[in-house]
Amino acid sequence: MKTTIAAIASAFLVILSSTGLFAQAPAQPQQPEFVKQGQQLRDGKPEQALTLYRQTLQTSPDSLPANLAAGSVLDLMGKAEEARKYFIKAIEVADAPEAKVSARRAMAMSYAFEGNCKKTVEYEQQVFDFHDSAKNFFQQGETADEMARVCLDSGDLDAAYKWYQTGHDTGLKEPDIKPARQDLWNFRWEHAQARIASRRGDQAEAQKHVAAAKAILDKGAIPEQAQFFPPLKGYVAFYAGDYKEALADLEQGNPNDAFIQCMIGQTYEQLGEKDKALEYYRKASTTISHNPAAAYAVPFAKKKLL
Repeated sequence: MKTTIAAIASAFLVILSSTGLFAQAPAQPQQPEFVKQGQQLRDGKPEQALTLYRQTLQTSPDSLPANLAAGSVLDLMGKAEEARKYFIKAIEVADAPEAKVSARRAMAMSYAFEGNCKKTVEYEQQVFDFHDSAKNFFQQGETADEMARVCLDSGDLDAAYKWYQTGHDTGLKEPDIKPARQDLWNFRWEHAQARIASRRGDQAEAQKHVAAAKAILDKGAIPEQAQFFPPLKGYVAFYAGDYKEALADLEQGNPNDAFIQCMIGQTYEQLGEKDKALEYYRKASTTISHNPAAAYAVPFAKKKLL
């Protein structure tokens, strides 16, 4: 699995497009010239991409896309402190509120690459407050869930619980909310509580929330969320020590999700299959996203590969 510079470029364009957890980039975004050039650089060479972005910044130091791109690549290279210099610049030069929010979210993700829940929340809180001022309750909820996930992955279970609950409660404030959207927030909340309970070692509580999540899916209003249920079962099974069950469930998840790849790697490791574990850690280490899954997976996988 090769990391491409084109994919890196696409990843940071998603950062520019939205702060939403499941948001998609707009169709055919207008790409800066250096991005088009960067798409010619392939074969998994982030150093070349970084050189290209830095060359752009020599002549256009206030380029928001180039600052975000350089910072994102540096995070993936394990150089978060250096990355944040570019994100600070991006926040400074962003001249539109939405752009400044995107830059602050990128800064939050940079701290997530270091497993720093507190600093991630500090910057995500600013994103959360922006959506509050716009009364965009859905994006507020997504932002709260995003910082909750970072906190859970970093081991701060109390902060994770607080922000997942905030995401659920805020999302439900949406005016004239449709039943399917209610089911979405309720499913996410049950999903989150199951993961937190499993991390706390309360398997009975975790299974209760797994069952509640399944009951919401069975209503049929949010079929697109069904893909997230097997990995939830696998996550809970892993922390219950049932590694064979965990593997069976996790393998039903998105095979390109770096977090799931890491979980499968950890499961194989527990099953004593080191070579298979390393195979999945290698996959996870090559992700080019700048999001919570990558923030957990890239540093974790690279440590395993040392």
